[in-house]
Amino acid sequence: MEKIKAYIVGEIISSTDPEAYSLYEKSCFGEPNEDKIQYSLTEALYLSEKEKMEIFAKNKKLTKKDFLEKCRKIDKKIQIKYPVFKDLREKGNVVKTALKFGADFRVYEKGAKPGKEHAKWIVFCDHESQKLTWHEFSAKNRVAHSTKKNLLLAIVDEEGDISYYEVKWIKP
Repeated sequence: MEKIKAYIVGEIISSTDPEAYSLYEKSCFGEPNEDKIQYSLTEALYLSEKEKMEIFAKNKKLTKKDFLEKCRKIDKKIQIKYPVFKDLREKGNVVKTALKFGADFRVYEKGAKPGKEHAKWIVFCDHESQKLTWHEFSAKNRVAHSTKKNLLLAIVDEEGDISYYEVKWIKP
């Protein structure tokens, strides 16, 4: 497979390459939007790291370092979110943004197709040094419950290791 040539304009990363459509069909990377495939920052970082994508800004190829710097300016939490995205993706899950839910990601189990099936989890990522109040925890749990998903808290420690805490509703 040839590398996907993607372009970043403002905060949007997209490609019209045939490889982009092929990878979307095969592995659910990106989202079709009009006549192109549009990528989240985490998807583009992942594909770039895996040598499957090159990112261009105004016809100038960005180094991985330059692209990461751009990502940091766009999303202050990228260094917490990206390791979680990568870990979940490498475990075989399909990981998509969850901005409309006020969360970091929606996660589909291995083999599930977004749009055809529902995500199993809604994920909130944070660093271990951050405190979470009961009100914040309750709000996150309500978002998960109202969207019929399980809450998954992804906590990244100083070494970059990730601990996951799944919260489910039960009826006694």
